[in-house]
Amino acid sequence: MLLPNILTVTGASKRERTRARLAEHAIALFEDQGFEATSVAQIADAAGVSEMTFFRHFGSKEQAVLTDPFDPVVAAAVGARPLGEAPLERAARGLHSALAALSEADLATARRRTAIVARTPVLRAAAATQNEVTVTAIAERLAGDGADPFAATVAAQAVIAAVTTALYAWAERPERSLAATVGAALEVLDPDHD
Repeated sequence: MLLPNILTVTGASKRERTRARLAEHAIALFEDQGFEATSVAQIADAAGVSEMTFFRHFGSKEQAVLTDPFDPVVAAAVGARPLGEAPLERAARGLHSALAALSEADLATARRRTAIVARTPVLRAAAATQNEVTVTAIAERLAGDGADPFAATVAAQAVIAAVTTALYAWAERPERSLAATVGAALEVLDPDHD
């Protein structure tokens, strides 16, 4: 799912710091020049590393803006919901609680990344493909907790579709908070949630 790279750089390994620096420079260059006009060589140069180093961290320049470690966090938040809730409720409410825990810095990064993806057709397509990883993580958690696998997959697909729609709307309307925008989208799926 397209969300911030929630990696805390303080205390991170050299590899993690290099990856975070590459992602930050990629985002900045994509904002300044556009995705298509930015080369891997420019990103590597801005980060002070070689192109080979870039490709050790990211398989493509698309992954420099799309890759995030949020899927395990989402799956854990879904798993923390009461087992008595229906799969759609667990998925929506778990995802909502995971997003509510993001810091202001994470939110700022998420808005930047989402804005780049929203205005770049090739990235939107790649994000849709990458969202399948998040769907799988949520569906596997729900099914692992006893939900019917089909119901778990439908719930995960519905929640990710709602949140993706909300993310793109949020990127275009800076006056709205992520919590309010995602909350409105999830309310459509789970109108009884407080």
